[in-house]
Amino acid sequence: MTSLIPAASISKTASMVLPLVETFHSIQGEGVWTGTNAFFIRLAGCDVGCSWCDTKHSWNTHRHPQRQIDSLMTEAKEANPAIVIITGGEPLMHDLFSLTDGLKAAGLQVHLETSGAHPFSGNFDWVTFSPKRSKPPHESIYAHVSELKIVVANQFDLLWAEEHITKIPLGAVKLLQPEWSTPDSYSLIFEYVLRHPEWRVSLQTHKFTNIQ
Repeated sequence: MTSLIPAASISKTASMVLPLVETFHSIQGEGVWTGTNAFFIRLAGCDVGCSWCDTKHSWNTHRHPQRQIDSLMTEAKEANPAIVIITGGEPLMHDLFSLTDGLKAAGLQVHLETSGAHPFSGNFDWVTFSPKRSKPPHESIYAHVSELKIVVANQFDLLWAEEHITKIPLGAVKLLQPEWSTPDSYSLIFEYVLRHPEWRVSLQTHKFTNIQ
C-alpha cells in the first residue's frame, strides 16, 4: 500500500540533498527480482571496502555531486518502473527516510541493496541484505531483511553465510552468489546448494547480457 505523507513533509524533503553517483533505468540483474523493470538510484559513499567491488568509484562521497531529493523523486516517477532500487556504495551511510517516504508517496515500490554495515533507516517494500566480512552488519538490519544474498569467493564465505540464518525473518529468501572474478566459486556454490536446499543460487545476469 502506498504511504502518504503531509504536504509540509514533502516540502521539507524537496530541499534535502544526497550524494549521487548515478541514476539509470534498466532491469534488476540479480536476486529474487531478476528481470524486473527497475530504476536505480546509486548513492555515493562506502566504508566496507570489498576488494572485488565493481563500483569502487562510488566510495568517496566528495567525488560526486549533491542531488536534491525532489529531483530524484521526479526522475524515478517519470521512468515508470516496476521498482525503484536504492543502492551504492553503501546507502545506509545516509538517512534514507526522506527519500523513501517521498518515493512511496509518489506511488513507487522501493527496494534497498545494502551490506547492513550502518544503522537501518528508510521505509522499504523489499530489503536485499548482503553482509560483508570486512565490516560486519549493524544489528538493526536483521528484522527488515527480505532477501539474504551472500557473495561467495571461498569456503569461508559459506561459513559466513550460515552465521546470519538465525537472525533474519523466517520467510526471508537465502541466496548464494558467485564472486564474478572467481571461477571456482560457481562449482563451490552449486555443490553447497545441492546439500543445503534452504539456499538458492543467484547469478549476475546483467553481466552475462552486458547491460547496466
